Amino acid sequence: MTDLSAFPIATRWPARHPDRVQLYSSPTPNGVKISIALEELGLPYEAHFVDIGKNESWTPEFLSLNPNGKIPAMIDPNGPGGKPIGLFESGAILLYLTDKTGKLIPADPIRRYETIQWVFFQMASIGPIFGQVGFFNKFAGREIADKRPLERYRDESRRLIGVLETRLKGRKWIMDDDYTIADISMLGWVRNLIGFYEARELVGFDDFPDVAAWLERGLARPAVQRGLNIPARA
Repeated sequence: MTDLSAFPIATRWPARHPDRVQLYSSPTPNGVKISIALEELGLPYEAHFVDIGKNESWTPEFLSLNPNGKIPAMIDPNGPGGKPIGLFESGAILLYLTDKTGKLIPADPIRRYETIQWVFFQMASIGPIFGQVGFFNKFAGREIADKRPLERYRDESRRLIGVLETRLKGRKWIMDDDYTIADISMLGWVRNLIGFYEARELVGFDDFPDVAAWLERGLARPAVQRGLNIPARA
C-alpha cells in the first residue's frame, strides 16, 4: 500500500485510496480547475473537502503542503520517477497534470507555450481582478461607501473580458479547436463573475457574445459539470 505518512496533510484528511491522486480543495474557481481537469483526464483521484469557511486551509496540516494557505493542494503518490510529489498553486498543478498525461495541451512546442501564456493570463489577471470584483460587489466590500475601488475593478474586469472576446472571435476554444487547460483555468472564474459574484450587469457581460458562447460550450461538458461540484461541500 502507498505510504503517505511523509505528508502531514494526510493525517487531517486521511486517504481511503492512497494509491490515487489526493486533491485537497473546495469548489471555488481555483479549486474546480483541478477537479475539472482530473475529470477530463480520467485520472483516478480522491477529493478531500477543505472548509475555507472554517479556515481549514490555514491549519498546520494544510499549510505543510500549501504554505500560501489557498485552495487547492494535491499529492500524486506516483509522481516523477514513481516518487510521491506534493504541489500547490492551481496553475502549476494544471501544468503538472498535462505533463503527466500528455493531454489537454498541444504537443507542438509553439502552441504549448501559447496555451501556457493563457493560463498565466488567468492566474495573473482574471483571477485576482474578478476576485476583487466579488469582494466589492458581493462580500464585505459592498458596505464601503467609496465606490471607486469597485469601479476600478469593474472597468478592469470589463477590459479583461474584452481580451477574451477578441481571442475567441472565430474560435471554438482559446486554442482554436483544441480544448485545453487554458479553457479549464478560466471557465470557473467567468462563471463565478456573472453568477456567484452577481456582476453580470455590472461588467456588461452581455456585450461579449463570443465569451458567452464559449462559457456555454464549456459548461455543457459533462466533466465540467461534475468538476464544478467536487469535492462535495460537507
